[in-house]
This record gives sequence, structure tokens and C-alpha cells, in this order.
Amino acid sequence: MGAPPGYRPSAWVHLLHQLPRADFQLRPVPSGFAPQEQEYQQALLLVAALAGLGLGLSLIFIAVYLIRFCCCRPPEPPGSKTPSPGGGCVTWSCIVALLAGCIGIGIGFYGNSETSDGVSQLSSALLHANHTLSAIDHLVLETVERLGEAVRTELTTLEEVLEPRTELVAAARGARRQAEAAAQQLQGLAFWQGVPLSPLQVAEDVSFVEEYRWLAYVLLLLLELLVCLFTLLGLAKQSKWLVIVMTVMSLLVLVLSWGSMGLEAATAVGLSDFCSNPDPYVLNLTQEETGLSSDILSYYFLCNQAVSNPFQQRLTLSQRALANIHSQLLGLEREAVPQFPSAQKPLLSLEETLNVTEGNFHQLVALLHCRGLHKDYGAALRGLCEDALEGLLFLLLFSLLSAGALATALCSLPRAWALFPPSDDYDDTDDDDPFNPQESKRFVQWQSSI
Repeated sequence: MGAPPGYRPSAWVHLLHQLPRADFQLRPVPSGFAPQEQEYQQALLLVAALAGLGLGLSLIFIAVYLIRFCCCRPPEPPGSKTPSPGGGCVTWSCIVALLAGCIGIGIGFYGNSETSDGVSQLSSALLHANHTLSAIDHLVLETVERLGEAVRTELTTLEEVLEPRTELVAAARGARRQAEAAAQQLQGLAFWQGVPLSPLQVAEDVSFVEEYRWLAYVLLLLLELLVCLFTLLGLAKQSKWLVIVMTVMSLLVLVLSWGSMGLEAATAVGLSDFCSNPDPYVLNLTQEETGLSSDILSYYFLCNQAVSNPFQQRLTLSQRALANIHSQLLGLEREAVPQFPSAQKPLLSLEETLNVTEGNFHQLVALLHCRGLHKDYGAALRGLCEDALEGLLFLLLFSLLSAGALATALCSLPRAWALFPPSDDYDDTDDDDPFNPQESKRFVQWQSSI
């Protein structure tokens, strides 16, 4: 099958397509794209479930680590103010993890933008294809109506004017038959008319879903960025309450990161299966949704020399009929006008109609050629299988870095919090405040001295 212009499956598509797949019973599943089959759906769900397994292992590791830290650390001597050994290393490990999370957030913003660009390219291709199909329907309808109007008015008038000459009336009736034949052939060129599937509706649905997907990822990225920044602020100011709040928020963002990772992984694997050989699935799905013949769909989706133009016969017959009408009108103008001057006006009107019809016909020939719609098909595949897939992989990397950074921070924050000095709660208290414990103690000593 011929690949669309400018599209070739990328190395990432081949790599992800080669990954083994299994259903819930761990039986191998073919990597062909078949979202309607239950085994394939289970294989993608199993890919997403691996992220859930990673989340469970992360939570277990964090819980074990914190329990060990709380229950197994040696007691500090009373009145000891020296920090425990390794405290600086714990704080710096937390800071490095949060900075790595910030780098992952930058990667996530880039991946979200790339995915959005790919989906926008898909929507633009669908809108352009809808414009082409609508133009074909409009031109066919306009041309058929124009020919029908010419048959009902000008040719009828011409037959009435030429009624004394039987041979001229026969020529006018021959032009009528040719016009009706051309209209009938042209009417069959509007192949998309009455089809329930609308590329415009598909483009609007895709844009609607993509808008909310983009917004959800922006909110997730901003939430993680705020968590990282406020956690770093809490470590810098040694604020226990801020670190506690950010620890809880880090746990929430950790769950969201693993959840988004599972969704991204399953989507990337399914998209790679589709992009490795998209033509059969697109052909079958479009035929089911539209009811069009496989000849028409193969012509536009494949567009190679092995597939002939299914409209060639209709175009040839229409062109021949228009040429016959033109020659008959020239003959009538040469023979009838000298004898019937009143026939000149309907003949001129018919020639004008014929010129407009021939112009529309040439536009139809260009629009019906497979190049235009096949180019839109290639643009849609490039947007979906190159930009969107690349963006998904960057989002997957973001989720992985985010999960690792937040897991490290959750292990380090309680130990860093334990190293904060006890006066943390009074760091921001004014020295002249009478409710300050230190100021109150000095006030009592001053009263005793008096």
C-alpha cells in the first residue's frame, strides 16, 4: 500500500510497535491496531496498569523508609543541639530531586505543546478535506441545476422558435438529451453527499477533547511547579508548617504523575500500532461509517498507479456530452440565426451556461483527483504519528522524572524537617512583641531586679 506523501513511520513507532503485548491472562496479543477487539483492549489496559504497579511499589517503599526512619533512628542525647550526621546530605538530596522535578516540568510543557501541535495539524487536515468535499458537492449541485435550468428554459424556447424547421428542432432536442445525460453523469460525482460522517464534526470533536487535555496537563504542570517551588521555599526558611503542607501535596502530585504515566504509555503504544500501518484500519473504519465503495476509498487513501480513478468513466462521458452540446449549438447558430433571428438570444444564453459549466467541470476534475485529499490524509498522519506521538513521549518522560523526584522528596522531607531548629515557630516573631517567650522572660527578670 502506498504511504501518504511525506509520511514514514518513525523509529519510535517501530520501537513501540515491537514491544510484546499480553491480555489479562498473560497470553500474547498481536501488535496490529484493533481497538474493537477485547484482547487488544486488555493489552492496553495492562500497559496502563504497569503505572499503577509502579505507584503501589513507590508508596510501599516510601512507607517502609519513613517507618524505618521514625522507629529505628537512635535517640538524641538530652539538650543536644548538634545536627545529626548526614543532615546536610538529606537536605541537598531533597533539593536536587526537586530541581530535577523542575527540569521534568520544562520537558512536560514542551511535550504538551508538541502534542497540541500534532492534534491541531490533524484538525486542520480534516477541515481542509471537509472544504474539498463540500466544494465538490457544491460544484456538482450548481452545475446540475444550471444545466436543468437551461433545459427547462432556453432549450424549450429554442425548440418553439425553430418549430417550422424539423431538422433544427431535432438538433435542439439532441442538445437537450446531451444536457440531461451530462447532468446525470455529473450528479454521480457528488460521492460524499448524504454521507453521515462529517470531517468537520470529527475535527470539532477532536479539538474539543484536545482543548481539555491540554488544559488538564497545564494545570498538572503548574501544580507540580508550585509544589516544587514552595517546598524549596520551606526548606530555605526552615518552615515546618510549609514543609508539612507541601509533603501532603507532593503525595497527591505523585499519584497524579503515576496516573498520567499510565495513560500516556497506553496511548503511545496504541498510537504506535496505528501509525505502523494506518491504511487498513482507516479504510475499514471509513467504509463502515460512510458506506462508500472500497474503490473510491482506496483511490483517495492510497493514490497510486495501481488504483484507477473510479470517476474516470463519468468524467469522460460528461466531457463528451458537453463537447457535443457545444458543437450542436455552433451548428444551430450557423444555420438557425439567419432564418430565425429570435433564436439568437436563447443560443447566447445557452453558450454562456455551457462556458460556466465547462469551467465548473474543469474545477471538478481537479478536486476529484486523489492528490488533494491524499495530501490531507498525509498531513493528518504526520500530525498524529510524528508531532503528537513525540509529545506523548516527552510527557511520559516528564511523568517519570516527576514520579522519581517526588518519591525522593517524600523520603527526604521528614528527615529534613527533623533537622529544623525548635525555634522555627518563632522565626518571624518580633523581638519587641510582649507575647514572644524570650521577651516575656526578659521582662520577668527586669521586674525581679526592681
